[in-house]
Amino acid sequence: SDFFWFSDMQWARIEPLLPTDVRGKAHVDDRRVLSGIVHALRCGGRWADCADVYGPKRTLYIGSSAGPGRGIWEGIFSALAGAGDAPDPLFIDSSCIKIHRCAGGGRGGGVAHGIGRTKGGRNTKLHAVCDEKGRPCVLLLTPGNVHDYKVAQLCIRAMPPSAQLVADKGYDSQALREWLDERGTK
Repeated sequence: SDFFWFSDMQWARIEPLLPTDVRGKAHVDDRRVLSGIVHALRCGGRWADCADVYGPKRTLYIGSSAGPGRGIWEGIFSALAGAGDAPDPLFIDSSCIKIHRCAGGGRGGGVAHGIGRTKGGRNTKLHAVCDEKGRPCVLLLTPGNVHDYKVAQLCIRAMPPSAQLVADKGYDSQALREWLDERGTK
């Protein structure tokens, strides 16, 4: 169907990662529900604006919020990202996200939720390693006061070595340069 966001090959990689011990109401078509979730997130729409073909709006909302604590979304992302050779070149950068003043009151405090205090207030920083088309290969969320070069190795290590890495001056450190040289990355 034109409404499904996953090819048969992608779905074959995703389906084994989904929980099978679901209790309660009758099981729904996971491919349809996940396609509805991706549709809403990709298009920036509200759950209520999703087409009826994706199923009940409440099911889409609950499905989107049920996965994070259980690692479901991370597993799907990893399966779809693949484990082949690294795209060449790779790009790394980060972006600061302003946090609402009421956020971060959950269990574990702000650091546990990726919230740090900077001159501009409370921030979170999203670090991304992307391919040449800007598609994310690695995403890491840290408190906003964490410097880019301190988590660069962690982000880059998640990918096979690439021949080239493009980064801004926030990643300029001798230790990082030496480590990249050892990996064969320019």
